[in-house]
Amino acid sequence: MTDSRSLDADGPAAVVEPPVIAGLGGDGRLNRGGLAWSIHQGGRDPFIILVTIYIFMPYVASVLVGDPVRGQEMISRWDQIIGWIVVVTAPFLGASIDKLGPRKGWLGLVVGLMVPMIAALWWAKPGGPLSLTSLAVLVIGARVLFVYAEVLHNSLLIRAAGLGAAHKASGLALSLGNLFSVIALAFTAWAFALPGKVDWAFVPAAPLFGLDPATHEPERVVALMAAALLAVGSIPLFLFTPDAPKTGVPTWKAWADGAAELGRMLKTVRRYRDAVVYLVSRMFFVDGMNGVLIYAGVYAVGVMKWGALEMLAFGILLSIFAVFGGFLARWMDAAVGPKTALRIEISMTILALVSLLGMAPDRILFFWTYDAAAHAPLWNGPVFRHLPDLVFVGVSFVNAVFITAQYASSRTMLTRITPPEQTGAFFGVYALSGVATAWLAPTLVNLGTRLTGTQQGGFATINLLLAVGLVALFFVRGGGREVSAPAVAG
Repeated sequence: MTDSRSLDADGPAAVVEPPVIAGLGGDGRLNRGGLAWSIHQGGRDPFIILVTIYIFMPYVASVLVGDPVRGQEMISRWDQIIGWIVVVTAPFLGASIDKLGPRKGWLGLVVGLMVPMIAALWWAKPGGPLSLTSLAVLVIGARVLFVYAEVLHNSLLIRAAGLGAAHKASGLALSLGNLFSVIALAFTAWAFALPGKVDWAFVPAAPLFGLDPATHEPERVVALMAAALLAVGSIPLFLFTPDAPKTGVPTWKAWADGAAELGRMLKTVRRYRDAVVYLVSRMFFVDGMNGVLIYAGVYAVGVMKWGALEMLAFGILLSIFAVFGGFLARWMDAAVGPKTALRIEISMTILALVSLLGMAPDRILFFWTYDAAAHAPLWNGPVFRHLPDLVFVGVSFVNAVFITAQYASSRTMLTRITPPEQTGAFFGVYALSGVATAWLAPTLVNLGTRLTGTQQGGFATINLLLAVGLVALFFVRGGGREVSAPAVAG
């Protein structure tokens, strides 16, 4: 039986899942190399949370583009390009990596390129030196490099922590990614967004470092913070994490052998009917889940008319609630089996997404009108003072929990329907399925936004991906509480 604690270092913050390592366990001590490996992810993930989801890209849509609808359309077009580049390149990197030998040099190159690209986003301001085209190049480049960094980083897990402590390093890495992101969001709120808006004794009277809200410096500064966290968080890895030995294989041959390895994995996996159907199903529902995460911030800014302070609070709350998803998945996988757990998780995400489509500052769940002028604020705080805001946040909590749970249950599901002796091949294709349709959600969101002229029309198309993935799951046998023998295709 394969240990259900399948390992990877991704989670809600990951746009494209890296290769997953299954069947690892034990109770080894987390050494210095493993801790350094985990800290790197702690420094890397805030780029996704601060820049991509909650603060910077919503600022781009609402301020630089000036129209959240056109902003969502433009950002989804950038995401299409990212998806196309990733699907063409990332699988070959993953398949070739063991043949390339030492990879800390490659990771150093990727991080060395990412840090200045992320930091340069600071200059993205109205009338500033960065045009939207230049901004697109920086965003697309940094996001693609982020995927490469994930693949390279995850390939060092076993050398960093050893077989016995790999699961500890992986769990710590995900926790640090969330922790550093929440701290960065909270600091941004305290130091830059709250000053001048509340008279709380513990909040500075004016934004620190002289940042000017009028030029949107509190929103733009998250790019500098993300770049600094990535740079500092990478230092321990380069100092203390062991690297892979040299293989003596030329780079061009390593890439060629990697392509051949991909072919062999696909041939192995296609012999198992239920695994194939499941992986196809997952290509759709995981792309839908990622789409909900990526466009949640842009959607909230445009539809609910939230500003930087609301988005900071939104990001902090959702990042905290997402942690509960891992515990929920563990309980549901044991209670009803991962396949039923996935059905519940996908269904709840669809229901929550439909609910968000019916939200606005003057409307709750499609049918209830709300006049803010006729209702006193529910509390005297600086954010989420009216009922539609709180309902939107509450529904988003559902998404945060069940999307996180899906990432965990989907890994457990594969271990229940595949033979332990073929773990490497199946999880190799599992990683491939995570990028094969990375372009699809952005394409649908872009198309829906353009055709309807609304953010709701674009956001609604994500439900198509979730629905297709959900329906396909009903054709997968196995995945219950007990492990069953995998079916071999005839």
